[in-house]
Formats: sequence, C-alpha cells, structure tokens
Amino acid sequence: MERLKIGVLREGKVPVDKRVPLSPKKCLEVLQAFPSVRLAVQPSPFRCFADQEYTDLGIPLKEDLSNCDVLMGVKEVPVEQLIPNKTYFFFSHTIKKQPHNQKLLRAVLEKNIRLIDYETITNERGERLVAFGRWAGIVGAYNGLLTYGRKWNLFHLKPAHECVDMEDMQEEFFKVKFLPNIKIAVTGGGRVAQGAIEVLTRMGLKQVSVFDYLYKEFAEPVFTQLRSSDYHARPDVAVWDSQDFYQNPHLYQSTFVKFAKVTDLLLACAYWSPQAPVLFTEEFMREPDFKINTIADITCDVGGSIPSTKRVSSIDKPAYDYNPWTGELEEAYSNSKNVTVMAVDNLPCELPRNASRDFGRQLIDKVLPHLVNGDPEGVLARATIAKDGQLCERYQYLHDYAFG
Repeated sequence: MERLKIGVLREGKVPVDKRVPLSPKKCLEVLQAFPSVRLAVQPSPFRCFADQEYTDLGIPLKEDLSNCDVLMGVKEVPVEQLIPNKTYFFFSHTIKKQPHNQKLLRAVLEKNIRLIDYETITNERGERLVAFGRWAGIVGAYNGLLTYGRKWNLFHLKPAHECVDMEDMQEEFFKVKFLPNIKIAVTGGGRVAQGAIEVLTRMGLKQVSVFDYLYKEFAEPVFTQLRSSDYHARPDVAVWDSQDFYQNPHLYQSTFVKFAKVTDLLLACAYWSPQAPVLFTEEFMREPDFKINTIADITCDVGGSIPSTKRVSSIDKPAYDYNPWTGELEEAYSNSKNVTVMAVDNLPCELPRNASRDFGRQLIDKVLPHLVNGDPEGVLARATIAKDGQLCERYQYLHDYAFG
C-alpha cells in the first residue's frame, strides 16, 4: 500500500497563531485510524502544544517537510515558505478576493500547488464540514461579558487568552455573581451563535422568546437568539422565505431597530453579506432610544453590518469606544455614553488548545477519510481552489484577482 505522508506546518504568519490542525493525541489517532498515513510535525516554539508533547507520543519532528505529499496548517502560509508541487490545506482567505492575499494565490498558481481551503470544504448541501466557529462564539461571548462588566465596573474577568483552557475560563465566568436585569441579543443560527449561547447557558442566564424579549420586562438578565427572519423583511413579500433572502439579500430591509431599543449587550454572530442591509445606521445610534451600550462583533466585519466596527481590535487590547456623536473611535471605557466595541478577528486563538482539539476531531471525521480513500464523493475536489497551475472551475471568478 502506498504511504501518504502528511506534514503539520509551523505557523508562519505574523502575529503567530498558536493553533494547530492536529494536536499530539489527534496525530496518534490519525496513525491508528489510517495505517497508510505517515505524519511529521514541524517544530515550533510558539505552538500551544509543546514539541515534546508530540515526541512523547512518538510523533516525529522534522524541520524539512519537502518529502511530504500533503501539508496542513491553520492560517495563510507566507509566500516564501510555499513548497512547489504540494497539496496544501489552510485558511487562505482568498475566496472573497481579500486584497492582502492576492500575492498568495498567485504564488500558489505559479508554484503548481494544489490548494484546498478549509472554508470551502462542504457537503453536497453546501454546509461547511470543518470550522473554528464554535470557539469564536465561545470566546466572543466571554469577551462581550468581560467588556460589559468592565465598562460598568461590575466585575473584572481574566482575559480569555490568559486562561489555560475552557475549564479555566469557566472558573472565571462562574465568579460573576451579579448581572443587572439586562437584555442580551445573539444574532445568527450557526456554529458561532451556538458557541455564544453555550457560554450564556453555562453562566445560568435565562433564554427567552423573541416576543417576550421585545415586550416583557424581567427581574433578571436574559438573552434571546435572533435569526435572519427576526430582523429582516422584504417590503413586497408578506411571507418569509429563507432561500429568497440568501439569494436576494439586496431586496430586504433591516428591522433590527426594534431590538436596538431594548438591548443592552449585542453579541453579533450572524454571517453578513455585503449585499444585505446593515443592522442599524450611525444616525440611529445617536437617537435617544438606541439602548445598546456594548457590542461584541464576533463576526468582525469592518465596515459591515455594524457601523461602529471601524477597525479590528487585538487580543491584547480587545475593546475600543465608539462616539456616536462624532463618529470617532476613542479609548475603551473612556465615556459611559460611548458604545464600547469588542472586535477581535481571531478569537479562537485565545483558547488554542481547545479549539485545536475540536478542529482535529473534525478533520479526522470529515476530511481525512476523503483524502486517504481517493475522494470518491468529490468533497475535496469541490474544495480545491487551484490545481496544476490553474484555478479550478468553480473558482474561475478569482482569475482577475489572482493576476491583477
């Protein structure tokens, strides 16, 4: 049987990402589940799992991975580190024509690399098979509550990135003994939203219906989950049709204003299309009945659905203030009348060990069987952006971007 050699890359993008596609124990599981696979791990001083954690389990460390058939990382691989004629798995951030990765895609084509982007690995219904979304939601909700607590001087939680793992973070939010009877809105229905709801539920917060959230008062903090149908409407259509919304978002209007009038903390977890309406405008943020004072923009779309998300924040400085009357950004927590925004765009990095274990589980269950067995269902073929120096058919729209 021909051996398939897989190399686990050391992350090269700066700032360095501590996550890995396969943790030491997941590497061992790969070798046990797929006897035809051989693994090598590039050593790294930054990875959340120490090199010795791999060698203790018999996983070899190799600086030179040029003899591997497949190379797996997490974030974009620097152009100068790309090895020609290999198959790569990583988040390339190219499918939306992100300007900063144009040179990366061109280099992939010039170096005859087969590029499979985790974001494009889907089932036949178009649903993603591997993602870090749940951990973005978990850390984002925690950061949102941390930001709210600090804004109003209610409690001071240890930042998520200083927690050893999820269990350590739980010990932190269990310390929250008091929250006023605020209302928290969670937008979205995918992995990110479910991760956020997981945190709120573990904290013992009560989930209420959308109707009760809008029209009832509570003596305790509560949250609700808002789907697209709750805050969008098509003026010329009376009945909601999800398929129509996703196909024609430009025909819809936002009705989120009614929620902005009763919400204190917004956890934005919903995917947003540039063709869709924004949740609310900067003008409305100046109205007296705009109640939201803290926003955790977990999806972190700069210039997107939330107008106060003017820039990405960092893990070290996760929050900033938005002044609705000037439209300018100010120091976080500088004025209680400002809207405080948390807009970290790499949230899963704050709990890298948990996030990496979860991601590795998905790879083993949903991706490696296709890679090892010849991809009979075409899962990896659909996800292949480039191959043999050419863009694959479904990604031909990236041609001008790659060579522009």
